[in-house]
Amino acid sequence: MALGFMGLTGAVVVHFVDPNEPGHYPVCVWLALTGTYCPGCGTTRALHALTHLDIVGAAQMNILLLAALPFLALGYLHWVYRSFRPSHRPPPPFPPFLAWAVPGIVVAFWILRNLPFGVLLAPGGVPAPILS
Repeated sequence: MALGFMGLTGAVVVHFVDPNEPGHYPVCVWLALTGTYCPGCGTTRALHALTHLDIVGAAQMNILLLAALPFLALGYLHWVYRSFRPSHRPPPPFPPFLAWAVPGIVVAFWILRNLPFGVLLAPGGVPAPILS
């Protein structure tokens, strides 16, 4: 329950403290060091848009987060349910396919959002800055 409370508290903070205004949140270390977007770049702005019910704005910031949120929510709810009503059977084994597919999707998203033709996957559709 504490994890859910912390997540809800974070969502409230992101709702009221706009990440689009500089100085409120730390800068992405990966972006600062490499000049390219990481898979998480735009996540705070996407969560801010979601708390304002702007699904299109959230998708423009980080479409991978938007795609993963239903699975993360279902996983959390299942975990909470099983915490209060434990099963006497062992959990089913984790599918090996997912153990490879999920990191593969994240890496593919990471690479594609930094390529010139993948600019629509970049946060806000803005190409990554070029370091000089």
